[in-house]
Amino acid sequence: MTVQVIENLWIPLADGVRLAARLWLPETAEATPVPAVLEYIPYRKRDGTRGRDEPMHGFFAAQNYAAIRVDMRGSGESDGLLDDEYLLQEQDDALEVIAWLAAQPWCNGAVGMMGKSWGGFNALQVAARRPPALKAIITVCSTDDRFADDIHYMGGCLLNDNLWWGAIMLAYQARPADPAIVGDDWRAQWLARLDHLPFWPALWMRHQSRDAYWRHGSVNEDFAAIECPVLAIGGWADAYTNAVPRLLEGLRCPRQGIIGPWAHIYPQDGVPGPSIDFLGEATRWWDTWLKGQDTGVMREPMLRAFVEDHRAPQTTLPFSAGRFVAERVWPSEGIAEQVWHLAPGRLASAPQSAGTLSVRSPLSTGTAGGEWMGTGVPGEMPADQRYDDGLSLCFDTPPLDTALDILGFPVVELALSADRPRAQIAVRLCDVSPDGASLRVSYAVLNLSHRDGSTDPAPLVPGETVRIRVPLKVCGHRFPAGHKIRLAISTAYWPLVWPAPDAATLMFSLAGSRFSLPVRPIDAAETPVAFAPGRSGPATPGTRLRDGRMARGVSFDHIAGKTTFTTIGEGGLFGEGVVCWDDIGTALSHDLTRRLTIVDGDPFSAEATIEQSYTMLRDDWAIRIDTSLVMTGDAENFRLTGTLKAYEGDTLAATRSWSETIPRVHV
Repeated sequence: MTVQVIENLWIPLADGVRLAARLWLPETAEATPVPAVLEYIPYRKRDGTRGRDEPMHGFFAAQNYAAIRVDMRGSGESDGLLDDEYLLQEQDDALEVIAWLAAQPWCNGAVGMMGKSWGGFNALQVAARRPPALKAIITVCSTDDRFADDIHYMGGCLLNDNLWWGAIMLAYQARPADPAIVGDDWRAQWLARLDHLPFWPALWMRHQSRDAYWRHGSVNEDFAAIECPVLAIGGWADAYTNAVPRLLEGLRCPRQGIIGPWAHIYPQDGVPGPSIDFLGEATRWWDTWLKGQDTGVMREPMLRAFVEDHRAPQTTLPFSAGRFVAERVWPSEGIAEQVWHLAPGRLASAPQSAGTLSVRSPLSTGTAGGEWMGTGVPGEMPADQRYDDGLSLCFDTPPLDTALDILGFPVVELALSADRPRAQIAVRLCDVSPDGASLRVSYAVLNLSHRDGSTDPAPLVPGETVRIRVPLKVCGHRFPAGHKIRLAISTAYWPLVWPAPDAATLMFSLAGSRFSLPVRPIDAAETPVAFAPGRSGPATPGTRLRDGRMARGVSFDHIAGKTTFTTIGEGGLFGEGVVCWDDIGTALSHDLTRRLTIVDGDPFSAEATIEQSYTMLRDDWAIRIDTSLVMTGDAENFRLTGTLKAYEGDTLAATRSWSETIPRVHV
């Protein structure tokens, strides 16, 4: 089918703001209206996501859909200012966009909404607002709970990715609208945007418990509000996968889930492979709910998930061996809890009647943990866990007599006390091969002030025994015969989370402490699951100008006792390289260096620094954004400083600086 691409069109809102959109339209749509598929994010349809948008939205248009990429208010070429993520204003604007789409002469009145990450979040949030024209959504790599499972906090611990993402948002939102779209007013609009720019990481650090700020936009507050069909997608190497089984369990609308081995990537490009024909699966979803066709979608199992095979630990993983399995409903009727009890050095089949064990890990424990959110690039996966296992309290099963499959949430329940009021715990599930190599299968961290939930956290009473229950990240894995299952417990997980202000020792009572696994029978009668390989529409025309580079490493200063974790992306945030988009003549480059340092035994030595430079180049236009951020902390406060310099050519157009002291509240 012939597809017309409209580079920019304006969507007017009631308050006079115009949102900028890029449209892929079937040539026949003016005569025979078609459904519309909306992706609504702040990442610049003109250049920022151009390479991803063209082959995906062009594919949908070729299947007889009007595919539209809209820049949110205050981003890209859209008017207005962007104050934060997931605001009510963002949802309100989306409702107007959906109504506008449904009313266009080329649209038949049916709209679908989709997105990955931010776009997956707001697809769920907008669905909960029930706009009449919205008939179905697809949410990829998103969450139903903004406090429990987003880039800011995990288990009540502050993620260091909060600063990383906040720094990136500074650079992203400091980019000007393209003069080729908005005209001569672009510079005044740019300066206004720079003057208004929020200090993103501080916005999120001011909310250190699950307050109204985080409950807003968390659709698990009221699953019943979502009535349109939902297809939820996740990947084991991504950080957002917990939401998929929770959505399947909590929603009552038509729903399905797919979990693959992938990182934070659409599955047609999925890494680790195997990729799948996500665009074909999405088209079947849209055909069912937007065109009323019987595609057999709702006769598919509710969950199709990839069970990964064991592999040697490696930080770069292009492909994951394993198989897709099917669960007719979720929670599954066939998955059973297998319970192990904690005993000295081992996981035992019988509960222990007495005994205690203690652990206080070096603050640098966790350097083998890999990135919180995989993006499918070299070096990001967890390394051999023996680095961290040696600094942790470990419990092993005997070698398994037969292979064992798990699918779901492992759970650890512990009776513990601490010698300090503020403490953290990290728990890891590992697959230990006969040669001793330790592969991380799942993990969790918990700020023990949040042991009874994150709405009203409270410090521990030193010496008082408490019981905690910690679900680990959802996972699908096969432990081979002859391997051991290991539970590893530490009191730190750097550089994933900021350390607790007290370096505490934890004491565990073995009586009543247990670890349960969601075991899926290997010999179960299987519903065959087969996906076609990934495919896309025509690629975006582009010329590679320079290769990128990605580096990750840890160094130890054995005199100062300092550990430094460094990540470097050159030419692209993830080392993608510098590409010029040929049809708009614009080249983008993004360099970022992050350093996270800590001295064992001194939680106040923790420091995070991020330096980055973002450039946009065209024959007649050159923009550069340089930022520098630093974060430190003491017993009572976090301290954040930042600078931003924006250049037009060699001329400094604007500068911003921030310095904030944020009280620590049970973090």
